[in-house]
Amino acid sequence: MGKLTEAIKHLLIINVLFYAVTYLIPNMQDTMFELFALFYPTSVFFKPWQLVTHMFMHGGTMHIIFNMYALWAFGSPLEQMWGKKKFFFFYFSAGLGAALIYTLANYYFQDYGAVAVGASGAVYGVLVAFGMSFPNSKLALIFFPVPIAAKYFIPVIVFGDLFFGFTKYSVGNIAHFAHIGGALVGFLIMLFWKKNQFKRWDR
Repeated sequence: MGKLTEAIKHLLIINVLFYAVTYLIPNMQDTMFELFALFYPTSVFFKPWQLVTHMFMHGGTMHIIFNMYALWAFGSPLEQMWGKKKFFFFYFSAGLGAALIYTLANYYFQDYGAVAVGASGAVYGVLVAFGMSFPNSKLALIFFPVPIAAKYFIPVIVFGDLFFGFTKYSVGNIAHFAHIGGALVGFLIMLFWKKNQFKRWDR
């Protein structure tokens, strides 16, 4: 952690630009959400590009700060290990997986009015990849400041999303199944790469 790598830098810039246009330019918030948030496919606001653009939209200042901090902290070591192209492929694959599984969950629960924004799904994929690549790294939450190895810490977070996704105990408007989708796709990609010894791409 510490170094600002190329892919992370570009993702941070794009996310901040989307945030600035959405919240700092008068009367743009509704327009930005209608264009770039992820709506259910039957919605009049749904556009195919929202499967990607929802990753750059956020629901407020703390939302983007937490996501961008996690992206930098956990994504930088992965990009240094993989290179920019491989990291971009992984990140967007996890984000697309998050969007698809979130949409399938909304179909299952018949929640056709649900709207998703945020990089959280893609970031969950990054978290899983970090945990599998650096399993003994010690992590801690702000509200639970006890260092725990990543190989235990990250599964607990993911299972927490499973619990809150299937119950009514969730606090706030959180897209738990987007988190689960990103984590699942990230896990499957890591398994495939490990099995095939696919360690690096052309940088």
